[in-house]
Amino acid sequence: MGLLLTKLMAVFGDKDHKVIIVGLDNAGKTTILYQFLTKETVQTSPTIGSNVEEISVRKTRFLVWDIGGQESLRATWNSYFCNTEIVILVVDSTDRERLNVTKEELHCMLAHEDLHEAAVLVLANKQDMKGSMTAAEISRSLTLGAITARPWHVQACCALTGEGLPASLDWMRSRVVAN
Repeated sequence: MGLLLTKLMAVFGDKDHKVIIVGLDNAGKTTILYQFLTKETVQTSPTIGSNVEEISVRKTRFLVWDIGGQESLRATWNSYFCNTEIVILVVDSTDRERLNVTKEELHCMLAHEDLHEAAVLVLANKQDMKGSMTAAEISRSLTLGAITARPWHVQACCALTGEGLPASLDWMRSRVVAN
């Protein structure tokens, strides 16, 4: 009976689900957060610290933390990990030079004990730009196939237009409803 009640509460939105948005600086994290929230492009500046917003998707509430991605701030990411259900990693699909850094940061994060049950959503942002890597290229470069202990998904998107973002919200919702 308790399990049934828990599932019903999740479906009807009785709980906030914690999500963190991480990625290197200039990947588009804040633009994506506000595109989720307002479905409009907003003018942003580099995030120092974090932004937090509540986003509802068909009665499922997500408390979304957008964390600054500058090198000096990445060491603080782990202070946001506790109770995180979904990690959104935003990748600048045009930034081939720093993809290895992104890979290192991702696999280091996933080794943290507070994230051992968190699902991973990789947003391959800036798909509107000429020469951008495809979602499949990014998946291979980040060695996502090696992640077997948790659900993960790669979604091509464009933060400026919102393309691909509704599908990513649907995937997030399906993850928390399944649990």
